[in-house]
Amino acid sequence: MRSDAMRKGLERAPHRSLLKAMGYTDEEIRRPLVGIAHAHNEIIPGHIHLDRIVEAVKTGVRMAGGTPIAFSTIGVCDGLAMNHLGMKYSLPSREIIADSVEIMAMAHPFDAMVLVPNCDKITPGMLMAMLRLNIPALVVSGGPMLTGRFRGNDVNLVSVFEGVGKVRANTMSVEDLTELEEKACPGCGSCAGMFTANSMNCLTEAIGLGLPGNGTIPAVASARIRLAKEAGMTVLHLLKENIRPRDIATAAAFDNAIAVDMALGCSTNTVLHILAIAHEAKVELTMARFNEVGLRAPHIASLLPGGPHSVQQLDEAGGVTAVMYELSRGDAGLSLEVMTVTGKTLRENLQGVKVHNSEVIRPLSNPYRQVGGISILYGNLAPDGAVVKQSAVAEEMLVHRGPARVFDGESAAHNAILAGEIKPGDVVVIRYSGPRGGPGMPEMLAPTAAIVGMGLSKQVALVTDGRFSGGTQGACIGHVSPEAADGGPIALVAEGDEIVIDIPNRRLELQVSAIELKKRRSGWSPPPPKITSGYVARYATRVSSGSTGAIVK
Repeated sequence: MRSDAMRKGLERAPHRSLLKAMGYTDEEIRRPLVGIAHAHNEIIPGHIHLDRIVEAVKTGVRMAGGTPIAFSTIGVCDGLAMNHLGMKYSLPSREIIADSVEIMAMAHPFDAMVLVPNCDKITPGMLMAMLRLNIPALVVSGGPMLTGRFRGNDVNLVSVFEGVGKVRANTMSVEDLTELEEKACPGCGSCAGMFTANSMNCLTEAIGLGLPGNGTIPAVASARIRLAKEAGMTVLHLLKENIRPRDIATAAAFDNAIAVDMALGCSTNTVLHILAIAHEAKVELTMARFNEVGLRAPHIASLLPGGPHSVQQLDEAGGVTAVMYELSRGDAGLSLEVMTVTGKTLRENLQGVKVHNSEVIRPLSNPYRQVGGISILYGNLAPDGAVVKQSAVAEEMLVHRGPARVFDGESAAHNAILAGEIKPGDVVVIRYSGPRGGPGMPEMLAPTAAIVGMGLSKQVALVTDGRFSGGTQGACIGHVSPEAADGGPIALVAEGDEIVIDIPNRRLELQVSAIELKKRRSGWSPPPPKITSGYVARYATRVSSGSTGAIVK
C-alpha cells in the first residue's frame, strides 16, 4: 500500500500518533487510506452543498472497507468574478488547484482518491492532478443547478447578464430585471445550461473518469447522493484491481470525450481544459484534433444557452451514456473497448442503455447539425487557431464580413456596446486578453451577453485572444493564437480593417496585405504587464498559449 510510507513499522510510531490525535483507531489506520479532495466553500453556488456530497463519499468508502480522509482546495466562482479584476484570477486558479491536490497526495501518500469538484476551473484542475498523480482515483461532481423559471420560461444566470443589455436597450424594465435576478438561480449546483462546469462534468464521464450520471444528475437529487456513495465504494475496487487514471485516459478515450463535446455543443473552454488534461495524461493532443473529430461526430443535443433544452432534460433523456450510445450506432468513431472507472469497458457500460427522448438526444439520422458543436478556425488572424462554439451561432452569422472595432481590453468594449456605439455588421475585437496579456485569459460573458441583450447577436461578431463563458452564444470567436501580448496578428488589427469569418470553412482572415502587416509590426512593441506582483504576475511569465491549453511550463 502506498500509505504504508506513513503508517507501518516501528519508525512510523510518531506518524500513527498524529493520526490517533485526530481520532483514527488502529483499525482505521490499517485500512486503505482514501484521500477525498473537495472544494466545498460558501462563495460558489455549485459548491455550497459539496459537504453533503463528501459525507456520502465517506460513507461509500467506509462501506467498502476503506478510511476516508477529506481535505479542501480553493475555488473561484466565475460568475462572481466576471467583468472585473477577479476574472484575471479564474483560469490561473486551475493550476493552483492541480498543484494543491498533488501536494496533499504526495505529502500524505493516500492509497486512492476521490475528487469532488463542480465548477469551471475546479473540475479540470482536479482532473489534471488526478492524471499527474496516477493513483487509483475517480471524480464525482456536485451536479447541475435546476433551471430557473421566470414568467413561464426557463432562465439561468446568463439570462440575467443578457437582461442588463435589455435594460440598456429599453426592452426590459429595471423592475423586471430585479424579478429575474430573484428567479434565475433557484438553488445549489453548477449553473444551469451546457456552460463550462456542466460541460467538463459531462466530459469527465465521457472520458471514463466519472461514473455514469456524473455530468447530468441534478445537484438536489437524491440520486446524486447515491452516486457519491457509489463513487466511494468504486474507488476501493479500482485500488484492488490497480486501475489507474492513465489506464483510462488514453488517446482513444480523449477522442471519445471530444466526440461527446461535439455532440452536446459544449463550452469552448473545454478545448483549453482537454488539452491541459491530456498533457498531464502524457497523451499527444492538438487543437486540430477537434476539427477532425467534429467532422464525424454530429451535434445531436441542443442545450442552453444555444438551444432549447436544459441539462435536467438531458439527464431525463438518458444523460451522457445515452449520447454515447447514440454515437456508437454510427460513424462517430467512438472507441468502445476503452476502460472506465466502473471497472468495465465502455461497450459493457452501454449495454441496455436507451435514449428516452429523441428530441433532446436526436438520432444520428436527424442531427441538429451534421458537424460537431465546436470548430477550430485558422487564417492570417489566427495562425495557431481560434475556437468558436458553432452550435450557438445563428445561421446568418456562420459567414460574416465586417469592419473591426478594436479595444485593448474587455471593459472598454463592454462600455461601448452598452452605450450603443457598436453597429450592425461590426466585428468587435478585444485583444491583450490572452493567458499572458490578460493576464489569465479572462472570460467575456459581460460583453457577449450585452450584444445579445442589445439585440445584435445576429448582426455583430466578437473576436478575442481571451475566452468566453460557456454561457456565451453568438458569433464569438476566442482563443485567437498567438495572442496579442506575444505579437500575434490580432495585435496589428486597426480600427476599420475588414475581417472575414467563415465558420463552415474554418477560416478567420484579416483583409490586410502581408506587406501592410509587416509595416505595422515594425512599429509594434509589447505593452507593459497589467499586473506586476503576486501570483498572476508570476503566472503570466510562465503560461503557454491558449492553443496548447494555457498550461504552465
